[in-house]
Amino acid sequence: MSTDLQKPTIQAPPVTKWQGLWELMRFHKPIGTWLLAAPTAWALVIASNGWPEAKLLIIFSLGVVVMRSAGCVVNDLADQDLDGHVERTRTRPLITGAVTANEALVLLGILLFLALLLVLMTNPFTVMLSFFGAGLAMIYPFMKRWTHLPQFVLGAAFSWSIPMAFAAVTNTLPQGLWWLFAANLLWTVVYDTQYAMVDRDDDLAVGVKSTAILFGQLDRRLIGFMQLVSLECFVMAGVSFQLGPPYFVSIAAVGTLFLWHQWLIRHRDREGCFKAFNQSKWIGLIVLLGIVGQFAL
Repeated sequence: MSTDLQKPTIQAPPVTKWQGLWELMRFHKPIGTWLLAAPTAWALVIASNGWPEAKLLIIFSLGVVVMRSAGCVVNDLADQDLDGHVERTRTRPLITGAVTANEALVLLGILLFLALLLVLMTNPFTVMLSFFGAGLAMIYPFMKRWTHLPQFVLGAAFSWSIPMAFAAVTNTLPQGLWWLFAANLLWTVVYDTQYAMVDRDDDLAVGVKSTAILFGQLDRRLIGFMQLVSLECFVMAGVSFQLGPPYFVSIAAVGTLFLWHQWLIRHRDREGCFKAFNQSKWIGLIVLLGIVGQFAL
């Protein structure tokens, strides 16, 4: 990767310090929170046979917000020397100077401390698992410098709430959860590869690695393959947990959306790829409705 990039001068509308911190945590762009919340909710509902405890719902809901925010802060700290050269990220707070690196580090420490307080209200097994999950979240932003597969690390990080939820509810890790884990991991790679397709030209220019770059002209085919395998894993998760028609109807609906997203990215243009990524939030909701519907019958 090029090491002689100079930090560009960015002209951006002035914002207050609080606005800068708000944007640093991506509170103005909640899609990442929804995408992280989805697998967490799936696992909590299944592990609780449809009725999660209010305490765990609150802990995991807050945990999703806190850890997604922490991940965004780490990402921007790691990419300070790159974001100014990418069209989509040129006005992030650390690039414009709205927030300093030291302020971002303090914020990160606060967020990680809050995450620790939350997980300490569960059980020792969940606490143990949380350290591995936090590690995944912290190393993900650096993977794009070392490997063309950072999306797989993100997939593991976004899926780690699944074993944590089962551990919090049952204090065990049933084998079926790993089908759900694999389904979410592959789905994450799918939508984050679509996201990376938006930045592919900029990433090539600055030397950032991604599955979008690795896949090249095979991107649509490999995304389609991962979509198919993800659907198979969703089906196997349903079989493992003895879920019924509402769940499998939701998976069929997900398959239909996958086909629509293939159409959106057919020209590999930024608008279509970003639209496919942005619509992924509905997939998580559709699967959740299928799971809830199963236990509501």
